[in-house]
Amino acid sequence: MSKSVYQKAADDAKTKLDTVSPTFCLAKWNQVSLHLPTGMTNSCYHPPLHNIDAKELEKNPAALHNTKQKLAEREQMLKGKRPAGCSYCWNIEDTGGTSDRIYRSGEPWAIQDFESIVGKPIDSEWTPRYVEVNFNNACNFKCSYCSPQFSTTWGKEIDRYGQYPTSPPHNAPEHFQGRRRPIPHREDNPYVNAFWKWWPKLYQNLKHFRMTGGEPLMDKNTYKVLEYIIDHPKKDLHLNVTSNMCPPDKKLKNKYFDMIKRICLDEHVEHMMQFVSVDAHGPQAEYIRHGLDWNYFTDTVEEFLYRIPVRNSVTFIITYNNLSVTTLDKLLNYIRELRQKYSTTYQRVWFDIPLLRQPAWQQITLLPESYQKIHEDNILMMQKPAEGYGAYKDFEIQKMLRNLAYWRKNFNADAKQKNNFYAFFNEHDRRRGTSFEKTFPEMQEFWQECKNA
Repeated sequence: MSKSVYQKAADDAKTKLDTVSPTFCLAKWNQVSLHLPTGMTNSCYHPPLHNIDAKELEKNPAALHNTKQKLAEREQMLKGKRPAGCSYCWNIEDTGGTSDRIYRSGEPWAIQDFESIVGKPIDSEWTPRYVEVNFNNACNFKCSYCSPQFSTTWGKEIDRYGQYPTSPPHNAPEHFQGRRRPIPHREDNPYVNAFWKWWPKLYQNLKHFRMTGGEPLMDKNTYKVLEYIIDHPKKDLHLNVTSNMCPPDKKLKNKYFDMIKRICLDEHVEHMMQFVSVDAHGPQAEYIRHGLDWNYFTDTVEEFLYRIPVRNSVTFIITYNNLSVTTLDKLLNYIRELRQKYSTTYQRVWFDIPLLRQPAWQQITLLPESYQKIHEDNILMMQKPAEGYGAYKDFEIQKMLRNLAYWRKNFNADAKQKNNFYAFFNEHDRRRGTSFEKTFPEMQEFWQECKNA
């Protein structure tokens, strides 16, 4: 099988990166995730979040990205050292796989500044090309692996019932105090204020801009950004929005679709990517992402693809966890059906499948090894030829293969985490009126193992 353009770019990037050091990553400079409700940041979404210094923002709004911690990590990378927070990629590379450090660095928005970054590596004013921002933690979902930091609905549950009875206690209220307490959207937020001060300069440099949440369709800043783009077209911008596609207010959904349609049809950006968060299929998806209505979800996805037929795509973000495995085949087939229905002149439907890292009891590595066979069968299904846009890309298959390699290397049937699995989902069912055993009958044996752990 010949390599895709995507894989060739990654291979070329690795060759280039290795001329600097074996741990060099352009995303540490050119990419940033901003979690403005708590004033925290990381480079890509893999490393743990760390604090932004609000005092630094008063004189330099670019300190939203160029924190002291990131400057230190950049220096480590230049010296060939591995920053501890980047363990996701080191683990992938240690299994012989191609990590996101390589893939990300090979993308045009990252590699274009290779010489500039090498020439001026430690720069507190560095303006990134890829920005992901969470303005608000307002969300109508309570996803099993989420927390009050990213969901107001989770926050309400914890306020009512308290922590989950895991070891250590999960989502304990005292954990979300101080810097971890999201600033309510009605209060003045110095991090959001700094963002809008930085925005005109940032916008000029942007190649990719992604809004996440919470749920972006529930936040006023989302529509402020869209209005800015309508008033200031940027022909080289890739606009990205991550949504659960089940907005509680259908009027907001229509407002959002109307603005995106105008941006796409009037060619205000190069491309618009609608990221869609879903981790399984049908009732299992509803269980993992509590608040999701599968039928409403699929109707909204298809409405987007139908109403806005040009200059956009949909990417399903499958946060791969141990509740995803048994219905992944159905989800992949649904994605293939959408590809065949809505891709006519170019591929409009994609998926990514990053591994869930926390909480530990929801990692795929906790599952019995027999579940790996399900994953292997999905890879074989993906490798079968298909007509037109229905075929899976080699880099999509590679991501499935690297997840399998990680699973095999890090398999850990830890009794403590099995106990946590049962404790969490047993309490989940009690609080939310759900039933793990009815929703996942195929996992009955594993459930009993966890119950008896």
